[in-house]
Amino acid sequence: MTSLDPRDLRRVFGSFMTGVTVVTTRDASGTPLGFTANSFSSVSLDPPLLLVCPGKNLSSYDAFASCVHFAVNILAEGQEDVSNTFAGFEGDRFAKTAHQLDAHGVPLLDGAVATFSCRAHQAIDAGDHCILIGEVEAYTYTETRGLGYANGQYFSLGLERGAFEAADRTVVCGAIIECDEKVLLEKTASGYRPPQISLSDHQALRESLQQDLAARGITAQLGAVYSVYDDATTHHVYTLASAPALPLNSTLEAVAIENLANLTFATPAISTMMSRFAFESLTRDFSLYLGDAQRGDVHTLSERTE
Repeated sequence: MTSLDPRDLRRVFGSFMTGVTVVTTRDASGTPLGFTANSFSSVSLDPPLLLVCPGKNLSSYDAFASCVHFAVNILAEGQEDVSNTFAGFEGDRFAKTAHQLDAHGVPLLDGAVATFSCRAHQAIDAGDHCILIGEVEAYTYTETRGLGYANGQYFSLGLERGAFEAADRTVVCGAIIECDEKVLLEKTASGYRPPQISLSDHQALRESLQQDLAARGITAQLGAVYSVYDDATTHHVYTLASAPALPLNSTLEAVAIENLANLTFATPAISTMMSRFAFESLTRDFSLYLGDAQRGDVHTLSERTE
């Protein structure tokens, strides 16, 4: 046995960006079963094999570990609700989710990027999971983008690319940087704001922001896009980020998250964004705002369990 902290190790494992799948089967009585997983991998082309890793904490674990047929559904952008349903909903998950049945009666979810109908090839005991290897008997595929997952958050390549592709206007790119349960902010004549840069070149925004932070002595890991909005002349993009420490003599201030509500921010839009961040940090259930400086839509990027 090792002395590794399981919760910390899980967090580190979660830093690996993956897609999101829902694995489905039927139990001996014919009841459809499914769970959300990002532990999916292709294995072989000849024979065509893939694997998933059901956790032994699943109520349906025995059915998956002994199944004859199962399916893997790779979720598309916009299917966060489907992922959440199969991650934690206690009722009839399939009544909430449009689906079809494959040749063996295993559910295939509508709207998925791809589906794989498999015959169970081998189940290998592996600690608190098992490695379920399946031989692909049939598959479907569309050209839609897949849903991504990393660091406890969903992400969308389409939304993220769109956030960095605004043209013909100045771009402000900033980062909401967490450090020891505090947020790093810079104080201006107008009020507080996250550290940010202003660019006319729309290329390599993240790299430019990373370089600016490094020049300030901040070793930051940039995460998912958190807020994207326009005003009359400027396109604003803010990402989530983390840093191990605030360097000595930094011009930034480390403000406890619970104290953000007491600050005056540089603009009403930043004030609204930071209020949302303070609220969402309580559950770590962060979202993505898309709109203008006054109104827009919030896209949930809910945390899920494997």
